[in-house]
Amino acid sequence: MESISEWLRTIGRYIGQGLDPLWQSLRSVFIWPITWKVALGYLTVGFAGIGLGLAVLITFVAGGFFGYIPPKSELRLVRNSTASEVYSRDEVLIGRYFLTNRVNAELDEISDTLANALIATEDARFMKHSGIDLRALFRVLFRSLILNEESSGGGSTLSQQLAKNLYPRRTYRVATMLLNKIREMIIARRMEDVYTKKELLGMYLNTVPFSENVYGIKVAAQRFFNKSPKDLKIEEAAILVGMLKATTSYNPRTNTEKAKERRNLVLERMHKYKYLSDAELDSLAGLPLQLEYDSLDVQNEGLATYFREFIRTEMEGVLKNFKKANGEPYNHYTDGLKIYTTIDARLQKHAEDAVNEQLPKIQRRFNGEWSNQDPWEEPENFRKILEANPIYQSWKAKGYSHQGIVNRMSEKYQMELFDWKNGSIRREMSQLDSIKYYLHQLNTGLIAADPETGAIRAWVGGFDHQFVQYDHVKSRRQVGSTFKPILYAQAVESGMDPCKYFPNQPKMYPEYENWQPKNSDNSYGGGYSLEGALTKSVNTVSVQIIMETGINPVRKLAADMGIKTKVPYAPSIALGTLETSLMEMVQAYSAFVNRGIKRPFYFIERIETADGELIAQFGPNKNVEPEKRVLSERTSDIMLKMMRSVTSGGTASSVRWKFGINSDFAGKTGTTQNQSDGWFIGLTQKLVAGVWVGGESPFIHFKSLDSGQGAATALPIWGSFMKRVYEDPKFSSWKDAKMAELPDSVKYRLSCAHRIWYPSDSLLLDSLARMKAELEQLKADSIEIESDQTLSPEEKKEQRRKRREQKQLEKMIKKEEKEGETGENDDN
Repeated sequence: MESISEWLRTIGRYIGQGLDPLWQSLRSVFIWPITWKVALGYLTVGFAGIGLGLAVLITFVAGGFFGYIPPKSELRLVRNSTASEVYSRDEVLIGRYFLTNRVNAELDEISDTLANALIATEDARFMKHSGIDLRALFRVLFRSLILNEESSGGGSTLSQQLAKNLYPRRTYRVATMLLNKIREMIIARRMEDVYTKKELLGMYLNTVPFSENVYGIKVAAQRFFNKSPKDLKIEEAAILVGMLKATTSYNPRTNTEKAKERRNLVLERMHKYKYLSDAELDSLAGLPLQLEYDSLDVQNEGLATYFREFIRTEMEGVLKNFKKANGEPYNHYTDGLKIYTTIDARLQKHAEDAVNEQLPKIQRRFNGEWSNQDPWEEPENFRKILEANPIYQSWKAKGYSHQGIVNRMSEKYQMELFDWKNGSIRREMSQLDSIKYYLHQLNTGLIAADPETGAIRAWVGGFDHQFVQYDHVKSRRQVGSTFKPILYAQAVESGMDPCKYFPNQPKMYPEYENWQPKNSDNSYGGGYSLEGALTKSVNTVSVQIIMETGINPVRKLAADMGIKTKVPYAPSIALGTLETSLMEMVQAYSAFVNRGIKRPFYFIERIETADGELIAQFGPNKNVEPEKRVLSERTSDIMLKMMRSVTSGGTASSVRWKFGINSDFAGKTGTTQNQSDGWFIGLTQKLVAGVWVGGESPFIHFKSLDSGQGAATALPIWGSFMKRVYEDPKFSSWKDAKMAELPDSVKYRLSCAHRIWYPSDSLLLDSLARMKAELEQLKADSIEIESDQTLSPEEKKEQRRKRREQKQLEKMIKKEEKEGETGENDDN
């Protein structure tokens, strides 16, 4: 023992020598020696200081120094909150915005069974505290800080959770969690003074989220059990209360076993606090999980689901500029507002019907091209798509490796999927399977606006908002040849003669890393005027035009016309390598109809209170960005003439005979590399409408240009939409509306041939000779497929591919020879 004591003294000596300066400083400041009474005094002073600091902090928070704290007068009105209603311009109710998802449960609908399950699980002392449970709070602090238990709970009462639901948390520079907790405690305490305990329970159950994006106990009871909350059985109430812990993990429809385990835990909590007897617990815990599922989904049903979601996200920004009499901003979830949008219910219905008619046909064509193959082709492409997925990224942020994430996302469970034939189907799938499934689905976006005012009239963001929330009206994709009218407009505006001819020949640009743009059909020869090149969408000419016009003037015009995306400084923008949204492109095109004036799009006409009092009005130059001249009238009129040619004898001419549209309209198709994106933007005097079609990722594309070009994907949807519009008696007069035309004198000066042939066009001869040689080689290689039984399936497939190439070459040769004979001297 003595040797151990000596050893400890030696160690102490060395430590003492190292800490001696600090030790001497402490002795000079504190009373010494420290007895238990002195230590107790120091602790008392320390706790008093902490308490004083907290008291000051609470005073500042309560005083609104860290953000608005609602007074009791406002809290009394919360129970009278009313849903805001969303109307079309023709006053059709198209949606509602609720604090709770659609419908509030009345107090008499909250049964004792439901209340007891909630209290036992979430806040056992709810009936005893006044909004703040100090015992639970200190228990959490002790377990978290002293015992380091991760499962110690949050310490928030139901009243505090309700405060958080009603007044969402804020982000501060420091101490965000502490300040939010204090704020919620203050609001909870005030609410306890205003409401009874049962009223607080009812409000809480009307605000919390349940599984499948359902808010409120009334809708949740309807969704999962097809009954009112007051009719819920004990085990059903336990299921709904249990899913509040984790709405996805404990979804009883998709995760049955986990939901059942969670239900039984709730039942055990009810038994612990004497709400259930031993016999009742044993009986209920053994019951199978049974649902009577009702897929009622108001958010994803009805007209303009994507547009309504867009409005919802925009409303907070819109309303911040308009205050109530008490100086507070309006709340579109609680204030019972009437929001009148610019959407026309009839036009919206026509747009949705057009998508539902045409997109399945395009999808079948896409499926036929890929058959049993994956449209992303290479595994590396799928990995890139996967790594951009939000679920993948969330696991990566938690430190999981790629293989670890793949393993997580490979777990299978029952899920509901979109299906064109049945609306939806149920399959056992993993998240990886689901991603692959939707990669096989083509998406679309459609937006239509009144060019004269800028009012949006129709908006379709996808094929079904329930399954795909991503809005393709706002998504950014390469625009292809739809960018060319902006380029040509700048060329004309800069003084370029529309009848100037450019040689249609491949050219290398050494200053841009030997870039050599090609035409999509590999057809060359002759020369094109501006109108001819736009009509046939000739890439080689478009690049020559931007080189002569200058890249920066084109970029500036694009921005002025409404493209907010930063346009890169690159000559390739002439071919549409820019990525921007359908909405921005349609905004830009509207200036052509307005003879050079950009009228910014707007989507709300007016907002009223529940009593009909006008809060705000919107429209041209009313709470909307002012209009702006971006092109001269002459340039705009010339561009309309050029784009009329596209729809009468160019890439979009098929819409006239396929859909019987013979009105005055102009437009431009667009197709990006590998047929990943198909576009068409059409112009009429009454409507400017644009359509995009493509896969979820640019890696997803059609195999052939014939099937995947904008004229074969986006154009039919536009044609179907406009056909329905013109057949509607309300809009039938629109087909007689005329856009601006050039004076006859100007039109005559611009009536030059689209294409000319030079005296010795060796390029044409070379092109024809090369194609004929390729054709002869294909014919020589061709054999009778069906009669030769020795060929393998792969060899037969290759022979069929060669046959297709042969037919395509024959068609191209006939076209070139015909154009060479006629010289294309007609004006189309």
